[in-house]
Amino acid sequence: MAVDTAVETLLKRDRRVVLTILAAVTAGSWAYVLAGAGMGMSAFEMTRTSLSGSDPGGTAVGSMQLGSMGEMAMTPVAWTLGYAVLIFFMWWIMMVAMMLPSASPMILLHAAVNRKPQRQVSHRFATTAFMLGYLGVWAGFSLVATAAQWSLGRTGLLSEAMVAASALLAGFLLLAAGLYQLTPIKQACLKHCRLPAEFLATHWRPGVRGAFRMGLAHGGYCVGCCWLLMLLLFFGGVMNLYWIAGLALFILFEKTVPAGHWLGYGIGVLLAGWGAWIVAGAI
Repeated sequence: MAVDTAVETLLKRDRRVVLTILAAVTAGSWAYVLAGAGMGMSAFEMTRTSLSGSDPGGTAVGSMQLGSMGEMAMTPVAWTLGYAVLIFFMWWIMMVAMMLPSASPMILLHAAVNRKPQRQVSHRFATTAFMLGYLGVWAGFSLVATAAQWSLGRTGLLSEAMVAASALLAGFLLLAAGLYQLTPIKQACLKHCRLPAEFLATHWRPGVRGAFRMGLAHGGYCVGCCWLLMLLLFFGGVMNLYWIAGLALFILFEKTVPAGHWLGYGIGVLLAGWGAWIVAGAI
């Protein structure tokens, strides 16, 4: 009885430690995003800029500087190496803020399973490795998103306010994201994200290195599930808080609530219809 009580106490303590780490990383990521992610103004100001500066007709609007009448004046931004690194970290930390809450059930279950007596060696390091592997995959996605932002900006399809400057681009982003929600590959990836116990049972690897590889695998499924949803930030505004928070909440509900996959189908139909309407109007 005393041994069982001690084990239960250890499990509860470890769960609190993991929860504290997850909460701290998530809160720190959101604080960085809200502070403006190094862009020179807060996310609230950039949200106002993206809402007022979006130009689906295709006219670039320029970068963000506060003008004389309290409006946002625009000047071009040069893509230096330093600016590219800044944009990469903006994307990556934003992905951490948006995705870590929906990945928390998987990370907590991994910590609980790994804490069992036969697996207790370096269990905290293993769970940390799992989380690093997961976030590492989103770092790879952020690198691709940075390259896409540079390319779209260079061709004039994305304004310096980080909003789609073309109605066709906006429509195709919505249409692609909506249709992808209805595809078998989306649903297959979502299933792995919605069923943590099944994922661990089929992908379990022992040790710290094994945990890192499991994190990479889980991150791959999450990117496969959500990558087109994340690209909708090019439509609504990369630093538009309404879109950031809305997408994060939708992804959390889609992955965790019992009818989440049906919610995903419904949103997919709405996005596809919205996108088709915009494309039809632009042609």
